Amino acid sequence: MTQSVPQPEPAVGDHGGGVRSLRVPIPDNPLGFTLVYVVDTDRGPVLIDTGWDDPESWDTLTAGLAALGTAVGEIHGVVITHHHPDHHGLSGKVREASGAWIAMHAADSAIVARTRDTDSSRWLAYMSAKLTAAGAPEEHVAPLRGARPRRLPGFSPALPDREIVPGELLDLPGRRLRAIWTPGHTPGHVCLHLEEEHPARLPGHGRLFSGDHVLPEITPHIGLYEDPDDATVTDPLGDYLDSLERVGRLAPAEILPAHQHTFTDAAARVRELLAHHEERLTDLLGLLASPLTPWQLAERMEWNRPWDQIPYGSRNIAVSEAEAHLRRLVKLGRAEAVAGSEPVTYVAV
Repeated sequence: MTQSVPQPEPAVGDHGGGVRSLRVPIPDNPLGFTLVYVVDTDRGPVLIDTGWDDPESWDTLTAGLAALGTAVGEIHGVVITHHHPDHHGLSGKVREASGAWIAMHAADSAIVARTRDTDSSRWLAYMSAKLTAAGAPEEHVAPLRGARPRRLPGFSPALPDREIVPGELLDLPGRRLRAIWTPGHTPGHVCLHLEEEHPARLPGHGRLFSGDHVLPEITPHIGLYEDPDDATVTDPLGDYLDSLERVGRLAPAEILPAHQHTFTDAAARVRELLAHHEERLTDLLGLLASPLTPWQLAERMEWNRPWDQIPYGSRNIAVSEAEAHLRRLVKLGRAEAVAGSEPVTYVAV
């Protein structure tokens, strides 16, 4: 008996109703690809996200558009769900090739502007200080202190031309695409609600391009909103949980995320994500029976692999996520900083 060999998913997909997608690769990343959506409008195709700024990604994007019967030069506009380089990376090249406008929420546009203006040496110094304050060991911080200033990935992103205003319809002639502000993954993350009947008449209210806010099988990173010039104590996890509930109430018929695959029953997925984070906060309270720094907490948290197998850069992300959860616990009155501790430690109350 011959065993069937699983076939790879196609690089392009048709979701009906003038909505198609391209799988644009992310180099050296377990996510594999970004789903870039192509939405037909009366003035030409509009992209939702663009993919990572990499030659292979660019070739995949242009070849995918050709396979869909269009070309990068015909793109009318680019709508960005959030500023991360696997979403916004190729926006500038698309604009250069087509004259398309680029739209982004003001909070993430501010990050793009700041990133362009921030020298990499200043960023390295800021990250060194942040990690030291979080209790990172000297052997982890030392490479940042000794790093030579250089051009870092994602440090020359394109400045947007237009602002995405929450609650308003985007200027897409012939379509009804409304911006839903969903901060958490980034301060200016937006989901985009296509307020049109589902082409397969699935029950629910239209379709939702969810970016990284709601994914079918994984949870997005919730870390700190890093800004060397702003000492405001934000609550990204609280923002994210509030945003999740907003999407749950919207009850779209289908979710079109930026990674993995499309899915239905958004309300059930939102409930799973809310339960996941509540369970994680409860687990962290158990770890905080004794005072811990954010670094020590991150070491003890459950990740997708043991701590000693987590790469250097991913450890920085993990510590940021631990701090976001700590801020939430402190805001809820379930944990507090230990007075006089340096680096600061936290304990459950």
